[in-house]
Amino acid sequence: MNEDVKKQLDQFGDLIDAKIEKAAGQIAENVRGEIDPALKNEIDALTNKWVETHDRLDSMEMASQKSVSNKPLTFAGGLIKSISEGAIESFKNGNTNAARFEMKGANDMSIAADFTGVVADETIVPQFKFDPTRATHIRQLLPIGSTDAQVIRFPKESGYDETSVGATAEGAALAQTDFDITATSVNVNRIGTFLRVTEEMLNDTPQLSSYISARVPEKILSIEDTQLLNGSGSGANQSGLFTDGTAFNATTSGFVDAIENSNEYDVLVAALNQLALSNYQADTILLNPTDLHKIALLKSTQNEYLRQQIYSGLVPQIMGVNITANTAVTAGNFLVGNLRQASQLWVRENLSVEFSRDDNVNFTKNLVTIRVQERIALTNYLPNAIVQGTFSTAITDTEKP
Repeated sequence: MNEDVKKQLDQFGDLIDAKIEKAAGQIAENVRGEIDPALKNEIDALTNKWVETHDRLDSMEMASQKSVSNKPLTFAGGLIKSISEGAIESFKNGNTNAARFEMKGANDMSIAADFTGVVADETIVPQFKFDPTRATHIRQLLPIGSTDAQVIRFPKESGYDETSVGATAEGAALAQTDFDITATSVNVNRIGTFLRVTEEMLNDTPQLSSYISARVPEKILSIEDTQLLNGSGSGANQSGLFTDGTAFNATTSGFVDAIENSNEYDVLVAALNQLALSNYQADTILLNPTDLHKIALLKSTQNEYLRQQIYSGLVPQIMGVNITANTAVTAGNFLVGNLRQASQLWVRENLSVEFSRDDNVNFTKNLVTIRVQERIALTNYLPNAIVQGTFSTAITDTEKP
């Protein structure tokens, strides 16, 4: 029975709604802003019927101890409730040409549930955000030269015999010295990559070209770091500093089985000594950041940190030689050297960024190709000016039994 009464209420509500819309149209068209008396009487009659029906429904629900006061109303139900509470009395009486009232919707609304597409405002940050690249690249530690050739060739001493040279008595013949020179060459090789994007993407995305011009070259320099350190020398690969450098030798360094509780700091001092025994003065120590921070955490037998031995200034040092931490160095490896004497980086073509539509089907598909590349060569003149190795092996070889 309740459902039938509710249907009647909805029907009355729909009729009242239609009459109100008609009355609003009459007011807009009437010069005096009045509504037709007959229409006004119809609205009054329908409203009275709705009130009677509503009272009857209230009586029925009270009798069954049910209440609809806490249930969400439909739009029509909310409209009828507002009318019954006098929301349009002034409109009905012709005192105003509009009526306003607020209603609670049937369900709570949310952006996720009720918005489709971008309705609420968004703030777009124009700059592209990305993790930083290496603060120092390996090329910054090397002397750099320019070339217009495909091959870099240099003469290198491959042997020197001075065994017979010594003090000579008056009138005696001098001893003969002998040496060998070998021509060594390296090829200039290319490091590069390309991207292909649509013209729409390039034109409609703010700062995209600036992002590409800054980000991609840094990625190329990271690959260059790997080549300069660990390139195998085969094919188009450079021959890296670790590849050509002299291996750490505890015997040559003078510290085989000589250090109690040997650690990473001890190994680096021994490597500096090996370099010094070859008459080189180190200018660089290369470590992975993890190994640098391991050294910073070393403690004395009194449990005191020894980091003051490497952090006496802004740049970490061991015996006055700057330490460069670089993630291109494999954790657990180390390199000590006089890189200014040992090696040189040659640049045939500087690192460049080029944008072009003249590639394959770019023109017909509105694509742009971005090419980033360089041509370089690394010459390692003096391998003995570099000492490289692994901490685990060096610690074992220098540890006192």
